[in-house]
Amino acid sequence: MSESVYKIIELVGTSTESWEKAAMNAINRASKSLRDLRIAEVSQLDMHIKDGKVEAYRAKVKVSFKFEG
Repeated sequence: MSESVYKIIELVGTSTESWEKAAMNAINRASKSLRDLRIAEVSQLDMHIKDGKVEAYRAKVKVSFKFEG
């Protein structure tokens, strides 16, 4: 493995269905503008609640990608 540098950013994905879909939504969106995504780590899960019901699932995701700067 050659020497490399990676940048880590934090994203929040949302879904009305599940935390898994919320995390996937974050990664799918990131992959449209970032290249060479490497690792994704779900760091926090929470829910948006309205009138006593879950309105949305949210996943905070740390994503790393190769730094080319």
